[in-house]
Amino acid sequence: MTERHDAVDVIRTKRDGGVLSGDQIDWVVDAYTRGVVADEQMSSLAMAILQRGMSREEIARWTAAMIATGERLDFSSLGVPTADKHSTGGVGDKITLPLAPLVAVYGVAVPQLSGRGLGHTGGTLDKLEAIPGWQASMSNEQMLAQLRDVGAVICAAGSGLAPADKKLYALRDVTGTVEAIPLIASSIMSKKIAEGTGVLVLDVKVGSGAFMKDLDSARELAETMVNLGTDAGVRTSALLTDMDTPLGRGIGNGLEVAESVDVLAGGGPDDVVELTVALAREMLAGAGVTGVDPADALKDGRAMDVWRRMIEAQGGDPDAPMPVAPHQHQILAERDGVVSRLDAMGVGVAAWRLGAGRARKEDLIEMSSGITIHRTVGEEVRKGEPILTLHTETEGRMPRGLQALAEACGGAGSIEVGDSAPERRIVLETLGTVS
Repeated sequence: MTERHDAVDVIRTKRDGGVLSGDQIDWVVDAYTRGVVADEQMSSLAMAILQRGMSREEIARWTAAMIATGERLDFSSLGVPTADKHSTGGVGDKITLPLAPLVAVYGVAVPQLSGRGLGHTGGTLDKLEAIPGWQASMSNEQMLAQLRDVGAVICAAGSGLAPADKKLYALRDVTGTVEAIPLIASSIMSKKIAEGTGVLVLDVKVGSGAFMKDLDSARELAETMVNLGTDAGVRTSALLTDMDTPLGRGIGNGLEVAESVDVLAGGGPDDVVELTVALAREMLAGAGVTGVDPADALKDGRAMDVWRRMIEAQGGDPDAPMPVAPHQHQILAERDGVVSRLDAMGVGVAAWRLGAGRARKEDLIEMSSGITIHRTVGEEVRKGEPILTLHTETEGRMPRGLQALAEACGGAGSIEVGDSAPERRIVLETLGTVS
């Protein structure tokens, strides 16, 4: 087969600040997926994109080219609106678990294709696998059947969706090009558009424990993704949300499932409830459901009913207790005062080192390991009272977890107790509109 372009020409165009043609983009993405463009050539192009950027039209075409390498799902046979949420990842971010059944209460199908954790950010599928018997893998036919019967599904994305992304993501990870916003946005949106949802709400985290540390870069990423969704005919909006402080009280797989169940039972931490309800309102508005308050379905048990059916449909036992770690260590307040800092990155890395996360895709995780937060930012604490409890299945991991907490914030540590604390806002901005 004679190739219609040459990889070196494409690299030079972007290296020199030029705009790639649609045909160049279509070819290079397809040729890389087929193995015609070598890893070292795509690495060079990714670096050129990182340094030179891409126009809105280039990013849209790149995303479409990645989608074209695989299949597209079609939920039109359901006869009801579909809505999905994507988070850019944070610490204690278990929002998908209560959110999917909550939105489904109102007759909106939620096909939530989720992923696994790597590093300090947890993965939704890892959390749910703390439930005995629960299965992440489903065929497209099984997914459709569950959406018809239950209204919500949380499962792994099939290998047929945007296979170019899987190959390119692995390459970016080892070539220092993960930070390229055009490539982040197209990676996320190629899978979400291929998934076939009608409404997409993005939760773009900002702060210490997030990929985007500052509001400007988070806003740029959010705007890029909203544009991509809108250009592809998906009603898309984004919430910029705080990730300087961990979400909720439980960090780690089993701990986060237990907390999600508390939320579905009408309780749970205020910040988790606030964000769950805010995202639900945005998803429902996009789906044309108005005049309802999703907070009501958390209080009256309707969301819990859908959760139980969703877990059972995927082989899980919704009544099974979460595992308890055999080794625990408490971090006590050294003075009276108010918690003024609880660094999300430090807490996330500590939970990861305790066994709640993985450093490589093939690593095993410990379902009961993690951290319980007794006092979070803005809450009073007395000297000698616990602020955190560390949990691990492997006692030898405890020193590294403690070290991560101590080394955070340039050695200042993850925890600060002072005389006052800054006001914490969960939702910082909303971009785009799905209503």
